[in-house]
Amino acid sequence: MRALVKSGFIVRTAVAVPRCIGRYVSTRQFHQDGSFGYRTAREVVVPDYTTAQLQNRTENAPLLRYVDSMRMHGHRAARVDPLDLMQREEVAALNPTRYGLVDEDKEYNVNGIIWTSPAAEQSDKEERWKLRDIVRYLRAVYVGRIAYEYMHSPSKTERLWFSHLLESQDLTSSAPADQRKRIHAILARSETFDQFLQMKFPNLKRYGLEGGESMLPALDNLFRISSHAGIHHIVLAMPHRGRLNLLTDILEYPPTALFHKVKGGNEFPESYNVSGDVISHLVSSPELQYDGSNHPIKVSLLPNPSHLEAVSPVALGKTRAKQYSLLKTSPEDCMLGDRVMCVQLHGDASFTGQGVVMETLGLSNLPHFTSGGSVHIVVKYVYIGYTTPASEARSSLYCSDIGKMIHAPVLHVNGDYPEDVARAVDTAFKYRNYFRKDVIIDLIVYRRWGHNELDEPAFTQPLMYGQIRSRKSVPQLYEDRLIDEGVISREDATALRSSYKAHLDKQLSKVDEYVPKVKLGQGHWKGIVWPADPAADRDPDTGLDGEVLKGIARASVAVPDGFKIHPRLQRHVKHRLQSVEGGSGLDWATAEAMAFGSLMREGCDVRISGQDVGRGTFSHRHAMLVDQETEKVVIPLNRVLDSEGKLELANSSLSEFAVLGFEYGVSWERPHLLPVWEAQFGDFFNGAQIIIDTFVSSAETKWLKQSGLVLLLPHGLDGAGPEHSSSRIERFLQASIRFPSLHPLTNDRFDDAHEANVNMSVVFPTTPAQYFHLLRRQMKRNFRKPLIVAAPKGLLRLPAATSALADLASGTMFQPVLDDPFPELGKANVERVVVLSGKLYYELAKSRQENLGKTALIRIEELCPFPFADLRRILGSYPSAKEFMWVQEEPRNQGAYMHVAGRISHVLRSIGHDGELVFKGRKEDAVPAPGVGKVYRTQQELVVKSAFE
Repeated sequence: MRALVKSGFIVRTAVAVPRCIGRYVSTRQFHQDGSFGYRTAREVVVPDYTTAQLQNRTENAPLLRYVDSMRMHGHRAARVDPLDLMQREEVAALNPTRYGLVDEDKEYNVNGIIWTSPAAEQSDKEERWKLRDIVRYLRAVYVGRIAYEYMHSPSKTERLWFSHLLESQDLTSSAPADQRKRIHAILARSETFDQFLQMKFPNLKRYGLEGGESMLPALDNLFRISSHAGIHHIVLAMPHRGRLNLLTDILEYPPTALFHKVKGGNEFPESYNVSGDVISHLVSSPELQYDGSNHPIKVSLLPNPSHLEAVSPVALGKTRAKQYSLLKTSPEDCMLGDRVMCVQLHGDASFTGQGVVMETLGLSNLPHFTSGGSVHIVVKYVYIGYTTPASEARSSLYCSDIGKMIHAPVLHVNGDYPEDVARAVDTAFKYRNYFRKDVIIDLIVYRRWGHNELDEPAFTQPLMYGQIRSRKSVPQLYEDRLIDEGVISREDATALRSSYKAHLDKQLSKVDEYVPKVKLGQGHWKGIVWPADPAADRDPDTGLDGEVLKGIARASVAVPDGFKIHPRLQRHVKHRLQSVEGGSGLDWATAEAMAFGSLMREGCDVRISGQDVGRGTFSHRHAMLVDQETEKVVIPLNRVLDSEGKLELANSSLSEFAVLGFEYGVSWERPHLLPVWEAQFGDFFNGAQIIIDTFVSSAETKWLKQSGLVLLLPHGLDGAGPEHSSSRIERFLQASIRFPSLHPLTNDRFDDAHEANVNMSVVFPTTPAQYFHLLRRQMKRNFRKPLIVAAPKGLLRLPAATSALADLASGTMFQPVLDDPFPELGKANVERVVVLSGKLYYELAKSRQENLGKTALIRIEELCPFPFADLRRILGSYPSAKEFMWVQEEPRNQGAYMHVAGRISHVLRSIGHDGELVFKGRKEDAVPAPGVGKVYRTQQELVVKSAFE
């Protein structure tokens, strides 16, 4: 803190943003600034210009215009392209004569116009420079091998901070000799490594770093200065290119393990029976010790899919979750980002082309998503993404322009000059650490090969690759430079490369004896077992004492004295209290509140995010109350329970992809936090399908990563049209682990064991009690699995879809299958059994009351893992049943039918029923539901009638 004040800038670490009377201080409204987890970025105020400086700026207005033009437009003429293919225009705005500055010998007072000293050393003393010196100096600062874009920031403080920092720096000094030697060693090892792989595995797509080697010293310097600044942990997200170089060098991944994988081995022990992933997705989390730092810094490289930018929001969520305890304690001398930092690497084409980048940047400064600022390094391969030239890949001048949506400063740097790259990293980190906001380094390099080592880029870029293949590599250029300057000798450089190649040869020779090992259950995950472990507790007791539940329910609607809630919420409060005291009629929101509150009392945190989750899309939850006069926010469960666990209600931006990725990252970090993402409507998860496919459904088998993430996807046909009806439950079931096909001549038995260890649970609960038990089961199990909930819409207030307090009491738990609670004629007389899932049950039950028949309604509440044993037991209890049918309101090609048909048929054969499972429901369709109300009602009536025909 003292260092910040000494710099001349006043720092305020405010949690809440103050308001002026009668108006907001910002265009954003801050009505949430009292809720748990709400954090804003550090506020920094710069002293205004002195009277003398203001007068000088007025008297020398032409000079001021010229200086500001250099700051604004210098990047357009900077020498940041290593191949010099960029057409650097002669920017007219950089010509001083345009501002009437023609006499090179004329002296000007630059005080208040150019900042030649740090802010803390400002004075009113005149400082006179000749025009030629001003021009030379400004061009050295702004038109060199580092180009700066920061003048687009609307913050005068940030613009002044950059001007002070850049214009007062010593441009003549070189990096210390030991740092230059370290840079050389990293570059030389990287080149040796790529050459080694090319020689030993010539047909391997390794996505080498040749041409972009400066990425490694950039990261190494970032890790070093971060450690010196007090950061203990870096969460690192990156794509494939250069990943193997980084892993085996700076991140200490054993080359033997890599060669084992390259030769076809699994990175995990065979006992785990998992698929693993490709070599360019391997990970490492070493603790690095840098000279001068009094503590190691842990760097966690996250596993990622080939959807290059999908890992960025995951990294952001994991970084935020690492600081969750800070959200509870909020010590004055510590704030988000002091100890943990997110670093995101990007390719230029994906940074421009992938929408999730914009969504993730949009989260960076939001109060419930900020993690203290990220450093972005965009590795730009000179006008080519895959094999597409930049002119056809983006509409913007720079790939980094998307960062301007959050006013992030951008530092463009020439990758041919590693020391300038290190200098750019220094500046970027200083900004991030000072303002706790995102900053972008645009590292401009080239690819010596094509998209991969087996590609031929000259098919489409012959001139560029003719130049690339005729030039020395980045490591060789830097090595020659250091030899010429006497920093290293030619013999030492040769010995370094030979030594590293010998090391790689030795590691390769050990492949045959290599046995992969993993360590699970470390840190926060201590006590969490592998899901396939015999010790895995799949069905814990999730019920609770009735008086405890009543206390939680009362607390969930406790309104503070003098707090003015909306008049319509009085009924909400009254209904909850009456249902709890009476022991019946508990609705979904009440059951959810009791589940959250009970977990909080047991030390678990709960975080639910999505759009309007505080009140709930359907105005049913009201877990946060807003004072109608002051807009002060209260979360009753936090205020009244005062438990160790806290509830964070993160009303999110209108994003699915990034927000779901963020919550998934949270789930990777904290197994004792219940992370819930709620879609406004179930269909909206479409926008996050990549996260579901590449993380939620497959991370366990690819990377041995567990997640307790819950997806609430409001589902059910109710006349709302094609896009507000279906959670596409068929997609999740298709992505689940399916039971193996049986040989037609065998009689293999299926039971719950075949599908117990599925990759995720897919449920369709029909009562609040079932929902209560599911939420508690997520945390009470000693392992973690994603939970996909086809959540209710119309059932939220349906009187028939309520539960008794006894259904939540001690000794109760979630039931995968619910038997018919009232078959009118008794089980022995039932001739037709209807198996179904979801809200359709209540429509069929109502129709059955009007048309009494010999029909039983059986609800499958958990579709995956499929409850073979429970269903066999219940179906077998209807001895007279002659007809079994599956009824659903979704079209035949959608919903659960394709998943359950074979499974139910197998169960029927096991109880001696030889007939077919009959399907009743809508015919195949291209949409989940019709958009014409009359058509919907006609179809729905036919579906309901079909169950009794």
